[in-house]
Amino acid sequence: MTALMIVLMAGGGVSASAQEGDSGALLGWPTSPASRAPASSADKKSDTKSKPPPSWLDTLTVTGFVEAGSTFNFDNPFNKLNWGHLFTDRANQPQFNAGVLTMQRLPDPKATKDFDFGFKIQTMVGSDARYTHFLGELDYAMRDRTQLDILQAFATAHLPWITDNGFDVKIGQFVTLEGAELVDSIFYSHSYIFNFGIPLKQTGVMISSDLASWLYVHASVMSGDSASLGWPGDNNSAASFQAGLRIKAFDDRLTILGTTHIGPEDPMQLDPLGVGWPNIPYECACDPNRTLSYSNDVTLTWKVTDRLTLSADINYIRDDGWNPLSITGLSEGALSRLADIFGFNAALIPRRPRGVNGYGVAQYVSYKIDDALQINGRVEFWRDHNNFFVGAYPGYFDYTNIEHGFYAPSAIFQPEGRGTSYLEITAGLTITPEIPKGLPITGLSLRPELRYDASLTGAAPFFGASGYRRSTGMFAMDVIVPFTLK
Repeated sequence: MTALMIVLMAGGGVSASAQEGDSGALLGWPTSPASRAPASSADKKSDTKSKPPPSWLDTLTVTGFVEAGSTFNFDNPFNKLNWGHLFTDRANQPQFNAGVLTMQRLPDPKATKDFDFGFKIQTMVGSDARYTHFLGELDYAMRDRTQLDILQAFATAHLPWITDNGFDVKIGQFVTLEGAELVDSIFYSHSYIFNFGIPLKQTGVMISSDLASWLYVHASVMSGDSASLGWPGDNNSAASFQAGLRIKAFDDRLTILGTTHIGPEDPMQLDPLGVGWPNIPYECACDPNRTLSYSNDVTLTWKVTDRLTLSADINYIRDDGWNPLSITGLSEGALSRLADIFGFNAALIPRRPRGVNGYGVAQYVSYKIDDALQINGRVEFWRDHNNFFVGAYPGYFDYTNIEHGFYAPSAIFQPEGRGTSYLEITAGLTITPEIPKGLPITGLSLRPELRYDASLTGAAPFFGASGYRRSTGMFAMDVIVPFTLK
């Protein structure tokens, strides 16, 4: 699968507006083979001929793709779950990950001196939608592993003011700008950083600009990570903020993308009337409208040669509202034992949150053999310092319930009060065979991979045939078929 407006193309010089047009790269799906192919000499010659500019409607496109795949866990988990995964969380069974349809007409990225406007509407059906919902929008519409989702729905305008290249304003619902795998994922399975360390989508307003050929900046005000507006679409009543920049250097061979997301993200636990949620609240020891969450990510991409590309993704995430401690300084367990002995209600003792942290780094390498074959590798270390972020969600609505603040008894987490350090090593191929002309599809991508995960601490979080394990391995593969309707 994955998420987001593309700001970074490895070694490329395409503006952010242009990159938005490639719906195939959204949410970690790879860009289509056609989008990576260089222009032919005939195309270049035709571009030199004078042509009347196309009308606004002529530049509207309708595209899409379908994706399906499967993971084959060598340990045959007793509950059919791959720990540490979201979009590839079902072991030893096929998944229809996504069917995506995109209608868009975006501003011309070359017309920096002219006013232009456009829009993008992107919808999805598939198992990936369990983890990409905007809260309050279709999140309980289908009681099945296959669900519906609105990936993006926004209006955008280019305003030729203030800076030499003008600036863009986007209003609506759109993907965020963090993480290496929100750019052009080279694997079917995702990193711990992608799954648990970055936000995915937002509802709000974003302003961005190419201040120079080497510098792009953006800033957003939003309702929160994957939140819409109002109750129950926003799980608290506070706004969040995101900002970042992209720097290119050495003839665009080095790209640095840095992004920070700050704001209250914990569920409020009460509806606007103060009546309470329909289920037991998922509590935090905090004021959800004041307690901040932070997600910071830096991605570096170095195009060593035309065939070899290296990338590094550095991530830090924190939530100030969890890991509570009694104001007495006693742990929850010790306080409960004293309450049993002396007969008082431990819940009446105020608590204060100490916060939870996660951090790590992922290193990527890809080597292009030819136009049809690429070899890929990924090595990642990620530390869930308080066993708060990494989890498994076997129920259809577990993830959505957690985001809302609803009770989710079937969700699985590691014991609190300890941390787990994860090592993940993945090797795979991207196979993009040439597709004959005249077919309704415009490309084909196959991504087979071998993956190994291990706990570097004493924890045994991975599921096996008869219990829990400290490591696990799998083979996985997906197939992606893009198509164009207009």
